[in-house]
Amino acid sequence: MIVVMKVGSPEEEISRLTEEFTTWGLSPEKIVGQHKVVIGLVGETADLDEQNIQEISPWIETVLRVERPYKRASREFRHGESSQVVIPTPNGDVTIGEQFPISIVAGPCSVENEEMIVETARRVGAAGAKFLRGGAYKPRTSPYAFQGHGESALELLAAAREASGLGIITEVMDTADLEKVAEVADVVQIGARNMQNFSLLKKVGAQDKPVLLKRGMSATIDEWLMAAEYILAAGNPNVILCERGVRTFDRSYARNTLDLAVIPVLRTLTHLPIMIDPSHGTGRWEYVPAMAKAAIAAGTDSLMIEVHPNPAKALSDGPQSLTPDRFDALVKELAVIGRAVERWPEPQVALV
Repeated sequence: MIVVMKVGSPEEEISRLTEEFTTWGLSPEKIVGQHKVVIGLVGETADLDEQNIQEISPWIETVLRVERPYKRASREFRHGESSQVVIPTPNGDVTIGEQFPISIVAGPCSVENEEMIVETARRVGAAGAKFLRGGAYKPRTSPYAFQGHGESALELLAAAREASGLGIITEVMDTADLEKVAEVADVVQIGARNMQNFSLLKKVGAQDKPVLLKRGMSATIDEWLMAAEYILAAGNPNVILCERGVRTFDRSYARNTLDLAVIPVLRTLTHLPIMIDPSHGTGRWEYVPAMAKAAIAAGTDSLMIEVHPNPAKALSDGPQSLTPDRFDALVKELAVIGRAVERWPEPQVALV
């Protein structure tokens, strides 16, 4: 249930209502929109009458029920407005959201050694990426495949962050590793295989770093949004949804089926920002440019693209990785689409 306040409602009245709703056993959440303030009411609201609530203050414009099972993730919860996630990085704050320029995340699947990760960070940053991706801990289908270097790789990511100024996005697989991952990561990633690891979702929800939630390989949209609800319900409002392809019946030519239709669908269902990963979504570097450009045209807020200095020798996901030179060329192509939809960041002009 949400309580929509009238434009110009006094802060004292909003505070008074928040305190009163708390005495009812509810968890009120103040949401400041572009034009209005909304108070979200979470708890047992089934027996509450909307008209009775509206009568407790002349500053209440309307009271609405949120019908979807995911309450905080629902677009209704913000009265139709989109949210944004502000992420501090060494190069300045980066905001990911529907009303902001597209942000690019780039880097290798796995952190292999210091020279490789630092050089890749410098190259993708120079091309226009805002974040470096790189796995320290890697969930793999085979127990014999490379699992990542673990904690030592986090130190290499920290070195790459210092050398490039990029924000760091890396995956956490276990609640036991969350604290040390969050010390390095600017955004904590929950991978597709852990999308419904509910104990892990609760833990990342209880810490304050933004969370990138990848869609499970066979997850429905509702299941994905309910996973996001776990994080939001635990207290962390900064969640980004990442589509990375789903498993379908035909895997002859592409690793997964990249569901770009999810972008307009999510826009109607949730206020959360959207990222598209065309690298995992296709599994072939040749297909990544087309899908990245299509994602921008469809309205994504961010892109995650795998880049490796020598894909043929990559320890994981080499076939879907662009070389730095190919990434440079792709960013130039993406800029054309991005400017056409008025979502491309303007280049920084140095002051003389």
